[in-house]
Amino acid sequence: MNRILIIEDDQSIAELQRDYLEIGGMIVEIETNGQLGLNKALHEQFDLILLDIMLPDINGYEICKKIRESKEIPILMVSAKTDDIDKIRGFGLGADDFIVKPFSPSELVARVKAHLSRYNRLVQKDQNDNQLQVGGLLINQQSRKIFVEGEEKIFTTKEFNLLTFLASNPNQVFSKDHLFDRIWGFDSIGDNSTVTVHIRKIREKIENDPSNPDYIETVWGAGYRFKSNM
Repeated sequence: MNRILIIEDDQSIAELQRDYLEIGGMIVEIETNGQLGLNKALHEQFDLILLDIMLPDINGYEICKKIRESKEIPILMVSAKTDDIDKIRGFGLGADDFIVKPFSPSELVARVKAHLSRYNRLVQKDQNDNQLQVGGLLINQQSRKIFVEGEEKIFTTKEFNLLTFLASNPNQVFSKDHLFDRIWGFDSIGDNSTVTVHIRKIREKIENDPSNPDYIETVWGAGYRFKSNM
């Protein structure tokens, strides 16, 4: 279930928002103090924040700015102000939406759900963009972890970079010289024989039978090719 934080100094308004959002299937917390709400937003995990602008101790603009410095979750600003300059300022500080009081509870729930759906799609896309999966091999580029049939395998930096490069360019043949220059750099000390050594170590970690590899194929006289048709 999605977890929502409401930062609103008017307790009755906050409770009304909470009631409708909970009916919509969300978990909701209320904080009526702006500074405490900011601390909660920064140090706890929420999926969306409903943020009132007019707070007695610290205004919503400052809270939005500080949250946006470290988090990308949707922030919906709520205010009785209707001037365009207030909306422009809010959007400029990273707010995702601006809801003018008074508003209908159904509109609030609809907007919150729309932003949650959009954010979840973006997060999923980002996760997918950072992962490569072929058969039972999963490479997570963000965490730099590699799993084979669900079991994590430990790779050196060069092994990880070499496997990731090959897997990112499937069904293409790369010579040992090309791989050495790409992974180790033109100015590195050594020669392309180190590529052969690293390929052998990678195969020992990801292949069921390293002598008859499923993933990294040797193309005799040409180099190596990562097969994607597992």
